[in-house]
Amino acid sequence: MNSEKIEALLFDLGGVLVEIDFARAFRHWQPLTSLSAAEMKSIFHFDRAYEQHERGEIDAKAYFAHLRSELKLEGSDEEIAAGWNAIFIAPITATLAAIAQINDTLPCYAFTNTNATHQAAWSSMFPEVAPLFKQVFSSWQLGLRKPEQHAFAAVVETIGVAPSSILFFDDTLENITEAKRAGLKTVHVTSAAETCAALSRL
Repeated sequence: MNSEKIEALLFDLGGVLVEIDFARAFRHWQPLTSLSAAEMKSIFHFDRAYEQHERGEIDAKAYFAHLRSELKLEGSDEEIAAGWNAIFIAPITATLAAIAQINDTLPCYAFTNTNATHQAAWSSMFPEVAPLFKQVFSSWQLGLRKPEQHAFAAVVETIGVAPSSILFFDDTLENITEAKRAGLKTVHVTSAAETCAALSRL
């Protein structure tokens, strides 16, 4: 990483800025189904409907109907949404503090695969996150999601600098791989300490 050529920073949300755990959703839904939490975990996948929801191609009502069928849930949309939003645990404060220290020097952006329900939840639960960034790129608003090349191209175009001048932080290896293919510099995040160390070097 050549820090002299970095002109913008781009951060994933879940696992980088905010701690999440999908197992919390399965535990929350336990009273709504005959399946165990372990059975729900084995059935649940980031499938076509999940990706469509994150691109804004289907709304929450349609996606919750899909979950209701897949996981044998008998709850209302509101009850399913409560479990859906239970995945959010807490902000990763060390990373947020490090971004706050650098965002006057380098413009910071966030790029998250998310949906309208989740975005409303994390925006309300963690109001300190979004103001750290010049812009938050959300997949459901873009109509594109990581790791699609078109998604990275759209974000880079809006940021307005060369891809090689953007340093991208993400905890998902596939996203890192495709970001590199798109020309971005990358940090594969496995801990907050790793993120903070990279920002400190800048």
